[in-house]
Amino acid sequence: MQETNHFQPRPIYQQVAEQIQHSITNGEFLPESRLPSERELAARFRVSRPAVREAIGSLQNQQLVITRRGSGTYVCADALQRLQQAQLADTDGRADDSPLSTLEVRLLLEPAIARLAARRGQRDDKAEQYLALMKNVKNIDIQAQQALWSECDRLFHRQLAVMTGDALMVRIADEIAKTMEQPLWQRLRDDGIYDEERISLYVAEHQLIYEAIVSGDEQAAAFYVEQHLRRVGRDISTGDASPPKTPA
Repeated sequence: MQETNHFQPRPIYQQVAEQIQHSITNGEFLPESRLPSERELAARFRVSRPAVREAIGSLQNQQLVITRRGSGTYVCADALQRLQQAQLADTDGRADDSPLSTLEVRLLLEPAIARLAARRGQRDDKAEQYLALMKNVKNIDIQAQQALWSECDRLFHRQLAVMTGDALMVRIADEIAKTMEQPLWQRLRDDGIYDEERISLYVAEHQLIYEAIVSGDEQAAAFYVEQHLRRVGRDISTGDASPPKTPA
């Protein structure tokens, strides 16, 4: 029997990241030089700006570029050495899922999950615990608070599925939760939550979702989930959420 090869489509952001890596390797983008803007890179590669933002986030996770708020994105001084080491290692790991693709799936599923949970209209100790812990996060730049937020945010959304009482919904939510553990998701999400005011806004949105569910308001629960996810999408895709820093 002839063996069948299975080909997996590569995310657009991964293809853009590889093109930027190639430009670093061939000397077009020199170490410590500033990359073209997201708009310019999007026009160059004929992709959307969110795809470029995801690519930049991926390169940041590989420590090939660094973004300075209000200034731009720069090639790291040791980017060439890191790329050479990666080629020697010949790693073939699976790329992270596109955060924006993840959000598209979540927009289809999570409002329905919220409706089902609201149909039961029961309070949940774990969901309330995650909400309380997120309220204590004030500075996402502190590693411990960043880790706390990431874990509680991921588990809160998963707990909404638990509140439906449907085992299949929980299994689906588990798959979504896995994507929220990926480094690219966490980097872009954290970049969108840059100060105490923004964190408080996200906490308030989570609280609205929960209160709508426990009060049995299916329509409001679905609406608040959708609005929250759309805000997350704007924050991670535009790069415009955080204000520029004034040079010291």
